[in-house]
Amino acid sequence: MAITDHVDFNGFMEGVKRRNPHQPEFVQAVQEVAEDIFAFIQDKEEYHEQQILRRIAEPDRVVSFRVCWEDDNGNIRVQRGYRVQNNNAIGPYKGGIRFHPSVNESVLKFLAFEQTFKNALTGLPMGGGKGGSNFNPKGKSVREIMRFCQSFMTELYRHIGADVDVPAGDIGVGGREIGYMFGQYKRITNQFTVVLTGKGLEYGGSLIRPEATGYGAVYFLANMLAVKDMTLEGKTAVISGSGNVATHAAEKVVHLGGKPVTLSDSAGFIHDPEGLTLEKIDWVKKHKTYRRGRIADYCDEFKGATYHEGKTPWGVACDVALPCATQNELLGDDARTLVANGCIGVSEGANMPTNLEGVHVFKDARILFAPGKAANAGGVAVSGLEMSQNSERRSWSETELQQMLKDIMSGIHSNCLTYGEMGGGYVDYVKGANIAGFKKVADAMLAFGVV
Repeated sequence: MAITDHVDFNGFMEGVKRRNPHQPEFVQAVQEVAEDIFAFIQDKEEYHEQQILRRIAEPDRVVSFRVCWEDDNGNIRVQRGYRVQNNNAIGPYKGGIRFHPSVNESVLKFLAFEQTFKNALTGLPMGGGKGGSNFNPKGKSVREIMRFCQSFMTELYRHIGADVDVPAGDIGVGGREIGYMFGQYKRITNQFTVVLTGKGLEYGGSLIRPEATGYGAVYFLANMLAVKDMTLEGKTAVISGSGNVATHAAEKVVHLGGKPVTLSDSAGFIHDPEGLTLEKIDWVKKHKTYRRGRIADYCDEFKGATYHEGKTPWGVACDVALPCATQNELLGDDARTLVANGCIGVSEGANMPTNLEGVHVFKDARILFAPGKAANAGGVAVSGLEMSQNSERRSWSETELQQMLKDIMSGIHSNCLTYGEMGGGYVDYVKGANIAGFKKVADAMLAFGVV
């Protein structure tokens, strides 16, 4: 009997939908995990008796608060802020803060739920959380962003702490925003503690943190290819996004001998058939970071590239694909196009960028497919290492951290193999990641009793 026909599975999902109306992203994330977990726990009565999956799918708490700030024209503005603390069975809550108009309770609950398993896969003692606001930093002055960050932290500070909840950056929150929030936390509490990661190197940040998510996604892709006795050498890569994750993923593809040919933003994508070199990628980084420019401008700078307005890059022929933009950017038809064009591997640099239909297309085609909770765990892994460095009042060299990141991504890959090998040379990395992450969290929850 197919798992989706299982009465217990259907009953569980109906309950999730009933308890979380109008929260499609969260329901999707729970379903994607539950499809694999129900088969795994079918003969494990203790998980059923203790309602472990039901408890993981109900956040420990969802904090919502008002954020008031004043713009440069003296107008009072009001946004909504959130912190979702999903599960701290294996360590303090850990997960990013996102500033984007799309932020709502459903999006943050899905991200916190995914983060719980992602953090477990790293092997580091971190629980899962996520936060943010519907504030849009685009078009805002530096002083407006500072005032918003300070107001946001004035409320958030009472819910976080080095042994409670340690946020980091995410979409719309980079080193600048982390600095403003950390400064406000320090002003309010008079404490210099490990309360945020992604900090500047001058005040406790870690080397390679900006690179870690994109590099990690490519390391995981390389590990998957190695199982098939292949490398990235000579492979054409299609990448979405043009922010921190996408540009560093493109950079690492080049380091390993591959050829990235696309980047994108919310308005469209560029295709450079000659490939993005390290010099071109550096230009994109500066253009996006300092000029706040659009990816379309790439075509004015580099001849031979074309811009495709209002489209995603998944129709470009490639060997491997790295979706590194945002959730549900790669749909079922996009997945079918990639498979038809000969794509052999997909590694998710973003959180849940492939919708459920697309996931099933990749799994049915039996191509190499790494879900975000495994492939993009490099960022939070180095955040965890930043916490360790801060606690020890020390810092590690770039060489040491690069090796630690490679080892962590290799360890996550091995965990996925443990539970995802399906025979015939096929590995279901989605299943492997879901079960490996769930088991670690679930066993810790069993040890604590009903709490």
